Amino acid sequence: MTKKKISFEKAMAELASLVDELEAGNLTLDEALKTFEKGVGLTRQCQADLQHAEQKVQILLNSSTSDAAGESPVVGSDEMDADRFVLFDEDVR
Repeated sequence: MTKKKISFEKAMAELASLVDELEAGNLTLDEALKTFEKGVGLTRQCQADLQHAEQKVQILLNSSTSDAAGESPVVGSDEMDADRFVLFDEDVR
């Protein structure tokens, strides 16, 4: 069975829908278990997506700190290119 990865936003929306179904209490035990299992899978995917995003942000922050200190940033082959992002000053809102 091939699992299709969906976007973080779609996974969160689907997870919210599953929670609503479970909270409604209209599912049979088997349906509830399948729904819960699907929710656990979506939760794990979302956690992995968030962890990956956090790593990218950390690399970008370290990169900008290294650039300011005149150091050459080290970015792994699977990391995003820092030039593709715009970093904002904390004062900008």
